[in-house]
Amino acid sequence: MTRNILITGIEPFDGETINPSWEAVRVLDGECIGGDYRLVARQLPCVIAEVGPVLIAAIEELDPVLVLCLGQAGGRADITVERVAINIVDARIPDNAGRQPVDEPVVPGGPAAYFSTLPIKALVAALREQGIPASVSQTAGTYNCNAIFYALAHHIATRRPALRGGFIHVPYLPSMATHHPGAPSLARETVTQAVRTMAATSLAVAHDIKAGGGAVH
Repeated sequence: MTRNILITGIEPFDGETINPSWEAVRVLDGECIGGDYRLVARQLPCVIAEVGPVLIAAIEELDPVLVLCLGQAGGRADITVERVAINIVDARIPDNAGRQPVDEPVVPGGPAAYFSTLPIKALVAALREQGIPASVSQTAGTYNCNAIFYALAHHIATRRPALRGGFIHVPYLPSMATHHPGAPSLARETVTQAVRTMAATSLAVAHDIKAGGGAVH
C-alpha cells in the first residue's frame, strides 16, 4: 500500500507575490519515492491563528508517515533545517489576516519547546553531498513558520508519536531576490530536489548521525 508524505509550503506574505516554499513543493504533488511513498503537497496560510488547525486537518486526512513543512526565510543563503520549535508568537509584521500577535503562546499550556523528530544532521549531510547548500538552524523565528513547526511538533508529541516531521526554511527564489538587492537566492529546481532528498533521507535514516551543526551565536 502506498503511504503518504505530506509536504507543505506557505502562501505569499509581506507584499510578495510568490513564496519559494510553495513553488518548490507544489510541483512534487503526486510524485512517488521508492514506489511505496507518494508526495502530497498542500499550501498553508500565513494566518497565525489558522495555520496550525489547517496543518493538523491535512495530517488527519492523509495519515502521512512523514511531514516536511517548508517556509520562506528571505536573507538566508541555504536550506536550513530547523532544530527547535518554541511556544511563542511575537510577530514583527502583521499576518495575511492583518493580525500581529505579540508574546502569545502557539498552544496555551504547551511545553516551552520541542525538538524536530527529523534526522536533521543526516538531512544536512545528504543535501551537501548533492551540492546543495544546507545547514542546521537553531531558530525558526517567532512568526508563522514557527507556529507551523510548533503545532506540528505538539500534534506529534500528543497524538501521533510514530509520525516524523519538522520544518525547513528556504531562501528567496532568484526572481524574488531581484527586488531585494544583495539577498541570496536558490533556484526553484534546487529547492525541489532538496525536498526529494530530505524525504528519501528521512525515510532511510532511523537514528540521526552525530555531526557538528551548532552555532556560536
